[in-house]
Amino acid sequence: MTGRLVDAVLPPRCLKCGVLVEAQGSLCLTCWPQLRLLAPPCCACCGFPFDSDLGVALCAACLAQPPRYARARSVLAYDDGSRDLILAFKHADRADLAVPFARWMTRAGADLLAEADLIAPVPLHWRRLLFRRYNQAALLAIAIGRLAGRPVRPDLLRRHRAAPKQGHLSRSARRRNVQGAFRLPEKYQSLVDGKRVVLIDDVITTGATVESCARLLLDGGAAAVDVLALAQVIRPRIVTAP
Repeated sequence: MTGRLVDAVLPPRCLKCGVLVEAQGSLCLTCWPQLRLLAPPCCACCGFPFDSDLGVALCAACLAQPPRYARARSVLAYDDGSRDLILAFKHADRADLAVPFARWMTRAGADLLAEADLIAPVPLHWRRLLFRRYNQAALLAIAIGRLAGRPVRPDLLRRHRAAPKQGHLSRSARRRNVQGAFRLPEKYQSLVDGKRVVLIDDVITTGATVESCARLLLDGGAAAVDVLALAQVIRPRIVTAP
């Protein structure tokens, strides 16, 4: 009854283009095919999609330089089809997208969440948080925690050093940009000791940010760290020197 009343007052519209659709929190038949969903077969570690099923296998990049996190999974490829939708969530006050996105992520990361002891978002520096008014990763983490029935600590990590935006930086530059940027407050170290933590982020670009956060959590005593993101930039796997 409540759902029908909401639909009568606020007719369901496509999350991306705004045309009328059948259900709240969905996409229309034009926008949905524009999204590239990421699913197995993929790298058992970073989630990079494979063209064929190789079983439990790692991509060349993860074999050459294993990430500190155990597994990373994403719902979508970050490309022309998904960019406008995700940027609206990040920068255009579309906080309403957090719940439908969280549903997608909860399904895509079911294996990770089933083993999670704690969920935490990648943090924003306070100045960027003041400008945006919300941390999109924290909104996702809270909604995912409710859906998955797992505890969430939105402030588990702190970003104590602001850094330039990373949109056009190379992988190595991103790594330098976030080095030492995060902290695990001493009062929360007991929360992660021996625990499996799932980090939540909106977009994985090179992996430098989640790698830095995972390293901090593992050094703080976490048993393992997994990463669950809404989208991931898919580039050819290029193996570089550490």
